[in-house]
Amino acid sequence: MSDNASVQTAPYGSWKSAIDADLLVQGSVRLSEASLVDGRCYWLESRPAEKGRSVLVQHCPQHGRRDVLPAPLSIRSKAHEYGGASYLVAGDSVYFALADDQRLYRMPLDNPVPEAITAEGNHRYADLHLDRRRNRLLCVQEDCSGSGEPRARILAIDLKQPLAKAPTVLAEGADFYSNPALSPDGQQLSFLRWQHPNMPWDATELCLAQLDKDGQPQPIEVAAGSADESIFQPQWSPEGELFYVSDRSNWWNLYRLGDDTPLWARDAEFATPQWVFGMSTYGFLNSDEILCTYSEGGRWHLAVLDIHSGSHRRLDAPYCEIESLRCESHKAVMIAAGETQFPAVVAYDNHSGQLTRIASSNSSDLDGELFSAAQAIEFPVGERSVHAFYYPPHNPQYVAPQGELPPLIVFSHGGPTGATSAGLNLKIQYWTSRGFAILDVNYSGSTGYGRAYRDRLKDNWGIWDVEDVCAGAEYLVAKGLADPERLLIKGGSAGGYTVLAALTFHHTFSAGASHYGIGDLTTLARDTHKFESRYLDKLVGPWPDAEAVYRERSPIEHVEQLSCPVIFFQGLEDKVVPPNQAQTMVEALKHQGIPVAYITFENEGHGFRGGDAIKMALEGELEFYSRVFNFPLPQPGPGITIDNLD
Repeated sequence: MSDNASVQTAPYGSWKSAIDADLLVQGSVRLSEASLVDGRCYWLESRPAEKGRSVLVQHCPQHGRRDVLPAPLSIRSKAHEYGGASYLVAGDSVYFALADDQRLYRMPLDNPVPEAITAEGNHRYADLHLDRRRNRLLCVQEDCSGSGEPRARILAIDLKQPLAKAPTVLAEGADFYSNPALSPDGQQLSFLRWQHPNMPWDATELCLAQLDKDGQPQPIEVAAGSADESIFQPQWSPEGELFYVSDRSNWWNLYRLGDDTPLWARDAEFATPQWVFGMSTYGFLNSDEILCTYSEGGRWHLAVLDIHSGSHRRLDAPYCEIESLRCESHKAVMIAAGETQFPAVVAYDNHSGQLTRIASSNSSDLDGELFSAAQAIEFPVGERSVHAFYYPPHNPQYVAPQGELPPLIVFSHGGPTGATSAGLNLKIQYWTSRGFAILDVNYSGSTGYGRAYRDRLKDNWGIWDVEDVCAGAEYLVAKGLADPERLLIKGGSAGGYTVLAALTFHHTFSAGASHYGIGDLTTLARDTHKFESRYLDKLVGPWPDAEAVYRERSPIEHVEQLSCPVIFFQGLEDKVVPPNQAQTMVEALKHQGIPVAYITFENEGHGFRGGDAIKMALEGELEFYSRVFNFPLPQPGPGITIDNLD
C-alpha cells in the first residue's frame, strides 16, 4: 500500500512506471500449446530475450521443469502462416516442426538429438496425431512447392522408414484441412475441411471415414457441418463417441455426433476462431466427464460437464482468459490468465478440484495494486450495442493535476474475426500505469457474443468496426473519462486497418499507431497468403468484381483526408501484410506533410517476437505521443525520427 504523502502530481502520460519495456522482454515469455501426456505437462515458451525462440518445456511433479529442446533450436509451424499444433509428445519421443526448415523431426525425450522424418522441400506441417496401431504419424501438410496456391493434404508418415517410404495421402482436394484424429480403436478417421471463400468460423465440414486394412479411408462422408455452420474441435471420447462444437444455434455449443441437442444449451461460446491449428476448449477427464471452458460477456469460465446427464458444475477459478485446454485421466492442463494474474500454465486435478499454477509468463513480482482493472462496458452505435473493456489510468504513486482529463488510447484487435479479453496484459498496463486510459473494443465482428454479432462485419469491414471504435471514444468523452483533444487509436494487422480507416474517414482521433496494418485492401486481396486469400470476399466483397468497393474503403486511396500524426511499425519479413502496405502509406503521408514515423524490423514477420522489436514498439510509440502532444517523459525515449513534425 502506497503512502499518500509520497503520491506525486504529474500530467497524464508522464508517470514513471515499474512496468517498462525491459520487463516485457527480459521477464516475459509467451505461452502456447499446452499438453498433458503420461502425467507430465508440456508447453511452448516463445522467449523475446532469445530472439523469439520457441522452446518445448516439460514439467513433472517429481522433478519440476526442464527445457526439452536444446538451444538454438526452435519449434514453430508456418502452416497457414499462423501455425499452431507444431509438436506432439507420444511415448518416449517428441515429434515437431523445426522453425528453421519446417521439416518434421523425431527426438527422444531423454536424448536431445533430432532426426528428420520428412524430406527437404517447400512443405509445412501441423496437427500431428500418432497412429499407434500402424506405427505412423498423421498430420496436415501444406505443399508450397508448386505454382499457384499451396495444396493441403492429410498425410500418414511411416515411422519405421520415414524417409525411405513416401507418405500416404489420406485426404486431399479440399482447400483446407485440420484436426485429423483416430477413434480409440484406430478404425475411424475424423477431420475438418473447408473451402474457399470460407474461413473456418464461417463454414466447416466434419468428415468421418472407416479405415481399410491398409489404413486408407473408405469412403469419406460428411458427418456434420453445412454452408452456414462452423464446426470446431472434433474429439473422440474414451468410449469411442465423437464430440464437437457447432454454432448452429447462434452460439458455439458442445454436441455429440448423432444428437442434435447440445450437451449444455447455453448462450455462451464454447469455441473461438480457429486462427491456428490445435485450438482446444474442452477435453475428457474420464468416460463420464468433460472439462470445458466457455465465454460469456467477454470472460472465460471453467466447468465440468456430465456427458450422460448434461448436468454441470462451474469451477471457482480466478481466470477470465483460458485456452489450450487438454485432459488426461482426471487431470487437465491449460493456459489461463486472470485480471491480476499473468498468463500461466495451470494444472487441474479433478479429484481434489485444485487448480495449480506451474509456470508463469512473467517472472516479476509486481504489486497487484499497480494494475488497472478491466471494466466491461456496452455502448450504443446507432441501433446496435457494442462491447468493450475500459481501463482507467492507474498508478498508486501518481495523480494528475486537478481538472486534467487523461489521454485515451482505443485498442483495435486483430483478425478482424477475433476478440480481446479482460486477462492481465502488460502491454495494456504499460499505458495505464503511465496515465493513459484504455478502451479495448470488441467491435462488431468480434467473437464471444454469438454468430450474429460475429456476422455483423460481413460486407461491412471498414465501416462498422470503424464506427464502433469512434463511438467508443466519443462515449468515454461524454462520460468525462477522456480528453477529447487527445484521443488516440492503435492496432495491429486487421486492427491496424481499422486504425488507418478511422483516421482517414473520421475525425474522432488526434493520432494513431499502426502495427503491421493494412492501408490498401486491393493489395491485400492480390498479395496475401492462401489461408486469408479469400477472407475479404465476405468482409468486403468478391475480388475482383468488387474492386471499386475495395478502393473506396482503402485509406491509401483517400490519404488526403488523413490529417493527424501516425506512427507505423512493420516487420520486413511479413508475408501476411507485406511491407509495401506500410511503405506506400508512409510515403503518401510524407508527401502530404503529415507528421509520420516509420519503424521497421529486418528479422520480424507478422507480429513481433524478438525483444528488440517488442521494446522499440512500446518505447517508440510512447515517445511519438509525448512529442506530438508535448508532455514530458520520466526518461528519454529511443530517439525515433518523426518526419514533418515541427
